[in-house]
Amino acid sequence: QNTTFALCFLNNRLTKSTNKQRIMPQELLIQVSPEIAANDLLLKSHLSKQIKLAAEEIQHISILKRSIDARQKAVKINLKVLIYLKGELFQETKFQLPDYGNVASAQEVIVVGAGPAGLFAALQLIELGLKPILVERGKDVRGRRRDLKAINVDHLVNEDSNYCFGEGGAGTYSDGKLYTRSKKRGDVTRVLELFVAFGATPDILVDAHPHIGTNKLPQIIQDIREKIIECGGQVLFETRLTDILIKNNEVQGIVTQKGDSILANKIILATGHSARDIYELLDRKKVFIEAKPFALGVRAEHPQSLIDSIQYSCDYRGDYLPPAPYSIVKQVGGRGMYSFCMCPGGVIAPCATSPGEVVTNGWSPSKRDQITANSGIVIELQLEDFKPFAKFGALAGMEFQKSIEQKAWHLAGESQKVPAQRMIDFTQNRVSSDIPKTSYVPGTTSVEMGQVFPGFLTQILREGFTEFGKSMRGYLTNEAILHAPESRTSSPVRIPRDPLTYEHVQIKGLYPCGEGAGYAGGIISAAIDGEKCAMMIGAILNK
Repeated sequence: QNTTFALCFLNNRLTKSTNKQRIMPQELLIQVSPEIAANDLLLKSHLSKQIKLAAEEIQHISILKRSIDARQKAVKINLKVLIYLKGELFQETKFQLPDYGNVASAQEVIVVGAGPAGLFAALQLIELGLKPILVERGKDVRGRRRDLKAINVDHLVNEDSNYCFGEGGAGTYSDGKLYTRSKKRGDVTRVLELFVAFGATPDILVDAHPHIGTNKLPQIIQDIREKIIECGGQVLFETRLTDILIKNNEVQGIVTQKGDSILANKIILATGHSARDIYELLDRKKVFIEAKPFALGVRAEHPQSLIDSIQYSCDYRGDYLPPAPYSIVKQVGGRGMYSFCMCPGGVIAPCATSPGEVVTNGWSPSKRDQITANSGIVIELQLEDFKPFAKFGALAGMEFQKSIEQKAWHLAGESQKVPAQRMIDFTQNRVSSDIPKTSYVPGTTSVEMGQVFPGFLTQILREGFTEFGKSMRGYLTNEAILHAPESRTSSPVRIPRDPLTYEHVQIKGLYPCGEGAGYAGGIISAAIDGEKCAMMIGAILNK
């Protein structure tokens, strides 16, 4: 076979001893067919030829990294492997949780929000010997399901329990993607290993774009919560923060919607990018916040088979390749237009957090086995775009976002149906005569998308899809259905903090954290940010 490979050794090459055994396993970078990568016996046979030893001499093969190379017509799988020969010491890696102690009587720290930032902050506090009081406005991860059904079937939005709010945060029921480019932010491997220790597949440590899946992530989230409680931490569901107690620019605690006060002089605020009431609360209390640019657009759905044929250059994907993803970026009209949160073999979900608005997002089950693929296609916004909402000050971007979501709700018949249009029809400013059934369960309403967005965004989207079609032949098609809007890509507000201490620039003891504060963009980066905020607090309280 025409296989390219590079040989690398960890410290030692083959020794010259008479038994030909090595002191350390041999590391190889190889490129193989999808069939070989998926079959242990074929892989062992292939590797034995590369190292010029009989397959029987190979004791074990550990896959360290795995990625797909679809640049050529014949798709290949890149693997980094460790080969252990007979007689070499091999031990199966066991991922264990840190030695969490009991913190029931320890100093308390309030953590607001049980998304990845809040959960990992709570775990880190326990590791540091501090007691987290985790306050979550929504329901536990299982209880959320009833409210997700209500929005899908009955078009009823529970403002505290939905795709964005509740235990696990937005990522729990909208995919569980773990890919991040935020390597400089912290220890990505540590977070992934913690997920594995809590029950995720070890494949997330290997795959270039790791993914747990919406069907598997809830159990992992539940196990994290049970560990927090087991160690003496406190978890309060259906407990929405309504006020932050502040005296002399220093936090004293919080007040909940039940009228209860919870006192502590350290608060990690990890409420997510859709907690508009928190931004409004901070604005009313004259706590410094600022408008932040974000991205906004539509969610495009194609047949998965079409994306496979484009990406893999084939008529049929076969049994050994996963459903193909795509990633595309263009500069259009001086702005970035790009794919966001692409979901191969996935579905589009209704993610409104209040009645009277329509919001879309996407997710995939762990097997990514749905017949459609979807992705947000969004445009970078600028602060100047929010000028029509300047009277709202730091909340101008949020009000801009809200206005588009509310307009979509009206255009779609004042329900959770979503404005929709075929892609070519959109580029040609033509209302689609029909919209086929899509994966969006509440349903669609045929609308000319230009009614949803300001004129400049509509024009950029039209030009951008034409450019996308030039880069991905077959992408620009009326088989693709656009759903609007994709508007919750990131927070429209930043809660500024000191870059060295992570403490709010004005309020002592307040630690803005994660996506809602404008400092993360996904499960992994939010988890890392939560850990860092906890460590900053630990450094002060454990002096």
